Amino acid sequence: MSTSKLEILVTHSETIKCLYYNKVATSTEVSNLTGKSIPHVIKVLGELTKAGYVTVNGYASSSGGRKPLVYSLVADSHYILSVAMDQFSAQMVIVDMNNAFVTDTERYEFPINELTPDALIAYINEFLEKKEIARETIIGVGLTMPGFIDTEQNVNYTYSSIAGESLVGYIQQQISIPVFLENDSTAIAIAEQKFGVAAHIKNVMVLNLGWGIGLGMILNDQLFTGNNGLAGEFSHIPLFKNGKLCTCGKHGCLETEASLIAVTANARQGIKEGLTTSLANYPEINADIIIAEAIKGDVFSVKLISEAAYHVGQGLAILIHLMNPGAIVLSGKGSMVGKLWLAPIQQAINEHCIPRLTQFTEFKISDLNTRAQLIGGAALVVENFEKALHQKFNQIKMEV
Repeated sequence: MSTSKLEILVTHSETIKCLYYNKVATSTEVSNLTGKSIPHVIKVLGELTKAGYVTVNGYASSSGGRKPLVYSLVADSHYILSVAMDQFSAQMVIVDMNNAFVTDTERYEFPINELTPDALIAYINEFLEKKEIARETIIGVGLTMPGFIDTEQNVNYTYSSIAGESLVGYIQQQISIPVFLENDSTAIAIAEQKFGVAAHIKNVMVLNLGWGIGLGMILNDQLFTGNNGLAGEFSHIPLFKNGKLCTCGKHGCLETEASLIAVTANARQGIKEGLTTSLANYPEINADIIIAEAIKGDVFSVKLISEAAYHVGQGLAILIHLMNPGAIVLSGKGSMVGKLWLAPIQQAINEHCIPRLTQFTEFKISDLNTRAQLIGGAALVVENFEKALHQKFNQIKMEV
C-alpha cells in the first residue's frame, strides 16, 4: 500500500468506520455520528472518493428540497481476513469493506492446546493461497480465540504462546499482513454491538455460549475488557462444590456444569446408561449434533440444554446484581437453540435474583449465530484503523 493511501485511510478512519458499520450514510448522518462539521465531512468524503475508498451510492429520500447524496465504502478497495478459533477448530473467511463475506468459510479442525504458531500460520497461508484475492489487498487479519489474552502485550497466556515474543508480532512478520488479536467473546460482543441485537443499548452483557461460556461487556456504549484485556471470564465463576476439575485448573467453575463440553460429556454418559434418545443413533456425538437434535425435539437433548441453561442463569443472577445491564444477549454456537435457554435461565433468575433488578434487564437472542465471531474479527481490524494500523505496517517492514 502506498504511503499516501495509508495516510488517508488512517487520518479519516472515523469516517471509514462510520460507513463500514452503517453501510450507507449521507454527509449529515456522518456528521452526526462522528461529531464533525458538515463542511469538514464533505471535504473528507471528497478525499476518500478520490482515493478510491468511497463512492456515491445514489440519493437519499427527502420530504422536500434537494435530495442529499448517499455514500458507501468501495467494497473491493481492501479486504479483511477473519480467523475465528475455538477449542477444536478455526474458521476463516475474507470480508470486504461492506462487511460482506466474499469467500466461503473454511474450517480447520485441531485441538487448540496442541496448535503451534507455525501450524496456525500454515493454515492461514493455505487458506489465502486457495482464494482469488491478492494478499496485498488484505489490510489486516482479525485473529480471535479463547484464552487469557493480554491485548496490551499481544499474547495469549493460555494457547499458542511463544516464549519471549508477541504472538501477533510473530504471525504478522511471517504472513506480511497486520494482525490484531482479541478474545473470542470480546469479538462476539463487538459484532453484536455493531451489527446485532445489542446495537443502540448502552449497557449490555453478551454471552458467548460455546465450548466454554464467555462474556463480552459493553458499558456506557464502550467495550470493557479490564486493565489488560482479561475481563469477562464468566465461565470461571466458582459456583459448585462438585469436585469437577475445570480447564483453568480450579474446581467447581460454572463451565464444569454449563458449557457445551459439559453438555457433551453428560450426553455421552446418558447414552452409556441406555437412556432413550436419538443421540444414540450416532457413532460419535458432539455439541453440534446435540444442538441439532434438541432443535428437532429430542427430549434428552432438550433436557441437557435446559439443565445447562439453568446453571447459566445462576451465574447471570450474580452478573445482574453487579452490573445492572439493560440487556443480556445470548450469542455464539449455543444461541442456535436460544429459545430453549430462555425458560430455564429465567427460572434461575427468578429464584436467585432480586426482582427489582430483573425488571430492568431484557434478554435477547442473537441473529448472527455462528457468524458472530467472524464478523467481530473483521470489525476488530476496522476498530484499529488509525495509528495502530500504521504502526503494524511499519513493524512488518512493508513499503508504506
